Amino acid sequence: MKYSFYDDYSEGVHPEILRYIGEHNDDQQLGYGRDNYSQLAADRIRKAFGLPHADVHFSPSGTATNVICLRAMLQPYEGVITPHSGHIYVHETGAPEAAGIKLIPVPSQDGKLTTDMIDSAFGTYEDEHTIIPRVVYLTQATELGTVYSPSELQTIINHAKAKGLLVFIDGARLAMALTSKNKGMSTTNFGSLGADIFYVGGTKAGGMYGEAIVIVNPELQHHFRNQMKQRGALMAKGRFMGQQFARFFDQDGLWMALGAQANENAAYMHRRLAEAGMDFDLTVDANQVFPIIENTLVEELEKDYGFYRWTKVSDTQTKIRLVCSWATPVAAIDKFIDRVTELRHAKGQ
Repeated sequence: MKYSFYDDYSEGVHPEILRYIGEHNDDQQLGYGRDNYSQLAADRIRKAFGLPHADVHFSPSGTATNVICLRAMLQPYEGVITPHSGHIYVHETGAPEAAGIKLIPVPSQDGKLTTDMIDSAFGTYEDEHTIIPRVVYLTQATELGTVYSPSELQTIINHAKAKGLLVFIDGARLAMALTSKNKGMSTTNFGSLGADIFYVGGTKAGGMYGEAIVIVNPELQHHFRNQMKQRGALMAKGRFMGQQFARFFDQDGLWMALGAQANENAAYMHRRLAEAGMDFDLTVDANQVFPIIENTLVEELEKDYGFYRWTKVSDTQTKIRLVCSWATPVAAIDKFIDRVTELRHAKGQ
């Protein structure tokens, strides 16, 4: 395989993260997130998002984070409203359900929720015989590469609060969402929107592993570490997650810079694919690109490149997913586009 566009974590760790860990590897620290580096990282995250009273915890993976946060927000008879393309519904092997979390999926063409979709989810509730909708699950950026604008998020959050709902934002690709050029969102702007819990993705932003959970709602802060321990996410050597986020949120803004670089690479890929005649039915707001390609081309491209077949569009066309990261070389994108162009010309397309 010449190059993989499967995801934004196939590459290694950003050199600055490795350097920071190496420089701070030899001292002794308390375990389970009580170390100095985790405390420093938490302080820097609180400052970056303008949330001085938020609790910050570090979890090893997005799936563990989603399950722990949602479990902490729900009573056993309550459920989560999610787009039917949401990561918790499609790509977590039923992890939420295995933890006793009922998911309430609603159709969405672009991966986003709207106020109407939230209202429609209440059609599933009747009385004590049915699950009560309680949490709204949003992803920023979405599973389909789209990004909510600040006004879209604010409208949804305000609507959810008016209905007595809690809001959880999956931020696995939050660095890319906040640096999306056409959305105009900063960390402090995002922090002020009123989500009850969100998380700051590290794995997909150039880290080794780890996500930072930010609990804004004080009523959800109690005994959260117990939830983490019960789900196997309270790491003895949690210092290494703390070190990563301390470096991400140092004064040079590394975390945001890496998100912006991933977006820039994807924007370049999208522009070149469009110039090569590819069609799209989704916007490229962040670092995921979804071109619609003839099936015969897909089969040829798969011989040399890694990517996911996302959706069958017709009997002759497939939507594929191409993901760029902070480390994606422009040369790899160019070679991929050149191969697409070569194949299309050979087939008279």
